[in-house]
Amino acid sequence: MQKILFPILFFISTLAFAQNDKTFTNENKIYLPNIKTVLCYNSNKEQSLPVIMLNSSETITFSFDDLLAGTQNYWYTIEHCTAEWETSKISSIDYLGSFNDDRIINYRYSSNTTRKYTHYEISLPNSQIQPKIGGNYVLKAYLDGDKNKPVISQRFYILDSQVAVAAEVTNSMQVENRNYKQKINFTINHAFPIPNPYQDVKAVVMQNFNANTIQVNTKPSFVRPNQLVYNDLNTNDFWGDNEFRKFDTRSLRYKADNVKDIYRDNQSVNVMLFQDATRTVGAFANQYDENGNFFIRNTDGRDDKTEAEYMSVLFTLNAPAPSPNGDAYVIGRFNNYTMSNENKLLYDVNRKQFYGNVILKQGLYDYEFAWFNKDTKVMETKPFEGAFFQTENSYQIFVYYRRPGARWDTLVGYTNLSNKVSDRR
Repeated sequence: MQKILFPILFFISTLAFAQNDKTFTNENKIYLPNIKTVLCYNSNKEQSLPVIMLNSSETITFSFDDLLAGTQNYWYTIEHCTAEWETSKISSIDYLGSFNDDRIINYRYSSNTTRKYTHYEISLPNSQIQPKIGGNYVLKAYLDGDKNKPVISQRFYILDSQVAVAAEVTNSMQVENRNYKQKINFTINHAFPIPNPYQDVKAVVMQNFNANTIQVNTKPSFVRPNQLVYNDLNTNDFWGDNEFRKFDTRSLRYKADNVKDIYRDNQSVNVMLFQDATRTVGAFANQYDENGNFFIRNTDGRDDKTEAEYMSVLFTLNAPAPSPNGDAYVIGRFNNYTMSNENKLLYDVNRKQFYGNVILKQGLYDYEFAWFNKDTKVMETKPFEGAFFQTENSYQIFVYYRRPGARWDTLVGYTNLSNKVSDRR
C-alpha cells in the first residue's frame, strides 16, 4: 500500500500549481507550489546563514528551482527591515545605491532528470542591486514584474561590524529544566558610546537557523564601561531537543543511510525511508548531524544544480497522537521549519502510524517530527523527539543598534557558536 502512495500524492501536489498567496510577508516563504529548493547563503560557505559584510567582496547566493520547467519572467527586489523584521519606514534611496528591482536572467534547464525543471540563480550585491547600509533585508521574487504575484520571500543580513560578541552555551539555570534546556549568556563589547542601551540596542538569539526559536533581548543584565552583559537567570533558555534524524540520497543507484527502498520509472522517482519511532524515552544518544541543514548532492551525475533528481520521499513515524486535537509535520531547514500541507503527515489510527510524502531534491537531509497542538496553538518537537541538554546545537546572535535620531536598525554585530565547537560565520 505504501508503494502505491508515492505517485498518487505526487500527482495531487501538481494540481495545486495554479494556487498563489497574493500577499508578501517578510518571512522565509514560498508562495507557489511549483517552486522548490530555495537556497540562500554566504557564497563562501554552502548553506551558511546568508550574512555578508557591508562594502566587502562577500556575496550571497540565492537560487531556486521551478518544476514547471520552461522559462518564466521572474523579477526581484530587496527591502530593509527592522530588528523585528517589520519593513523599515525609510525610502529605498536610504538603503540602495542602485536600482530598485531587476529581472532574474541567469537560469539553466535540468538535464538527464526524470522530472524536468529550471534552475534560477543570482548573486548579491550585483551591478543592479547594491545595499548600502547594514541591517536585516528581505529579497522578494515575483512574476512578470508584478509584486502582486509573489513567488518567494527570503531573509538575509548585511553586517556593518562595529561590536564584538562573546558568548557561551551552558545548562539552564532553572533547576527543573537543567536536563532539558540550554542557556545562552553573552557580552557585547563596544568601543563607541551608547547613551541609552535599553532603548537603542536589541540583541536577537536564534537556534539552528530556525526563525521560530528567536528570542529578542532589549534590556542588558549589566551595563559596564564598553560592555553590555546579558546573563539574566530567566532569559535565553532554549530546549535542547535531540540530534536530527537524517537520510542520504546522494546516489539513487543504491540504498544509503536510512533509505529502505527506491522505486523509479520514466515519470517519477520514489524513495521510502525506514520507519521512524519516537525518541522520548531512554538516554541521550549522541550522533553527528548538520543541525537541521540539507545539502543538494548528486553523485550519479556531474552537476548538483541541474542533474539532481526530484524525489517523492515517504516518511513514516510509529507513534500515537500526542493529544486528541493536532497534526504532525516533518520539518527541517529544507522547509524553514514551517507547517504546510506539503509536509503535513496523515495518521493511520489502526497502525498508530503517521505517514506522508514530501517532494525533495536529491541530496543529504536532516529532519525531525513536530506536533502542532490545535488547542494551545503551539508547535513543538518534544512529543516525538524528546529534549536533552547534551544535544549539540548552533546558536546565532545578532546585535542591532539604532543611533540617536536614526530611522533604521543597523546590524552591528553577529556571531555563530555551538555548545561544542565555536564557529564564527
